Amino acid sequence: MSFLRPVRGTSREVVAALAAWLDAPEEPEPLVVETSGSTGAPKRVVLSRRAVLASVAASERRLGGSGRWLLALPASYVAGVQVICRSLVAGHEPVLLEEAGSYAAGVEAGARFVSLVPTQLHRMLDVPEEVAALRGFQTVLLGGGPIDGALRARAAQAGVHVVATYGSAETAGGCVYDGYALDGVALALGPDGRIRVGGPTLFDGYDGDPALTAETLVDGWFLTSDAGRLDEDGRLQVLGRIDDVVVSGGVNVPAPAVAARLREHPAVRAAEVLGVADEEWGQRVVAFVVTGSTAGLTLDEARDWVAQVHPRSWAPRSLVPLDDLPLLPNGKPDRLRLRELA
Repeated sequence: MSFLRPVRGTSREVVAALAAWLDAPEEPEPLVVETSGSTGAPKRVVLSRRAVLASVAASERRLGGSGRWLLALPASYVAGVQVICRSLVAGHEPVLLEEAGSYAAGVEAGARFVSLVPTQLHRMLDVPEEVAALRGFQTVLLGGGPIDGALRARAAQAGVHVVATYGSAETAGGCVYDGYALDGVALALGPDGRIRVGGPTLFDGYDGDPALTAETLVDGWFLTSDAGRLDEDGRLQVLGRIDDVVVSGGVNVPAPAVAARLREHPAVRAAEVLGVADEEWGQRVVAFVVTGSTAGLTLDEARDWVAQVHPRSWAPRSLVPLDDLPLLPNGKPDRLRLRELA
């Protein structure tokens, strides 16, 4: 268990440790996965084998099959752990991208599935060789951050089969696929729109933090930090983190919606939006933008673009041009670093 509390080590070490953990004749000690800490200090999430296997089984049923996976994410995070476990449960060691050298080589080695974050997919769709490799996978699971419709449309046009996932370490990874909960997973919304998740994939608690566990695990529900809405068919739309609503000049501005609009601009390759303390506005809406052209994007152009589809009061009041978004090891935007840049 030295590599599993918390999960750490080389990819090969984690694969070996998880194989022994899955094969243990009796229920083994839970593993511990550390969260990315994208919005603060990392948390240590305790996951039982029962929860992990429930997630593996539900994922296989929804995807309509199982097989060898390509590990293209850090093995220490929950998405990487689940790639390894899905592959091992299917009877195959995962192909490690770091050893295979390319996605095409992973397909040639028999990998049928791969899990990516949006930043990875966005970059790969610009490289014809990698697009060709992605077409070789039965399914590309995409999670770990907001997924814009434009990105999914590009993937579909390129012939890449993408399934969008929503979940976290506390839910043993993705528990909602393309908006619908996996079998056995319960979804509900709190009075403030907060997403609640129940079912057999839930974590046992936070290692060493009983107070946070009591706040987050309530009556069998995991109270996420995300806001959402359910349509009449029970399909979940994730609106962003509860704290992603920026109160600027008395107006509630949903930062994810502004960022999604900016990503639709033809000159923009990537964008994030945060609220930063401001004496005049209380919070100032700041856009961090990576453009794909030398002309870039001015603040006035960004404001006008947002105001075409949203209230002008939602438009960013500052714009920070970047060569690339700072990322955490798991591929998510480093929000703390972005705040420093603002």
